[in-house]
Amino acid sequence: MYSFDVVKPGTLDDALAALGEDEAQALGGGQTLIPSLKQRLAMPSVLVSLMGIEEIKGVSSEGGVLTVGGGASHASVAREAASSYPALAALAGNIGDPAVRNRGTAGGSLANNDPAACYPAAALASGATIVTNAREIAADEYFQGMFTTALDEGEIITAVKFPIPEKAAYIKFEQPASRFALVGVFVAKFADGVRVAVTGASEEGVFRWTEAEDALSGDFSAAALDGLSVPAEGLMTDLHGSAAYRAHLIGVLTKRAVAQA
Repeated sequence: MYSFDVVKPGTLDDALAALGEDEAQALGGGQTLIPSLKQRLAMPSVLVSLMGIEEIKGVSSEGGVLTVGGGASHASVAREAASSYPALAALAGNIGDPAVRNRGTAGGSLANNDPAACYPAAALASGATIVTNAREIAADEYFQGMFTTALDEGEIITAVKFPIPEKAAYIKFEQPASRFALVGVFVAKFADGVRVAVTGASEEGVFRWTEAEDALSGDFSAAALDGLSVPAEGLMTDLHGSAAYRAHLIGVLTKRAVAQA
């Protein structure tokens, strides 16, 4: 670790002002940033903690949309979304361990866009809208590659709006030490069609499996996916599994998600 200052603003305006300083970086729950600081992969001179900003916390449901504050912890999403969006609540309740769930935030996960994180799959499959201090960004335009998003420098996620589907489920094959997704699949059925998002598998991060979406929009059953597969090309290979293994898992987990939904 190295020397840096920490600022803990109480309002969004104060946070934005602090982020305007040179070499300042936002700090959500710190589940990714703190290890990055320890390894000196990031070296900001000022950390701007968002944990004291009450206006970006909270979870509410109205008009078929679940709104999750950017500063809402995974644990709060697991509790407060259980009745309105059970699949999202289950996803949040299975992230990491209790310490991670009580500290990590929805906005932090989406801003970091780890290629094996769970929230990106939920946002993309739900057709969510990412709300920042400056604008609203559709999930289809937000995710732009591994650890890359449409966020501008100094932009803060204040909320995420999740349209609530008729049916949904998230299934992930966990890397047991971290509980990140070796592969995770979120399936969401809406009146106008089905969306399927895959995390943990691609070198480019979360993506939609459009071939499965087309099949499931006509017949929402696991059998509709028979004969479909994702090409291994472009998928990740590491010590946990090959690209071919991940391609196989995508098909298996998508069927399981449809059956569970």
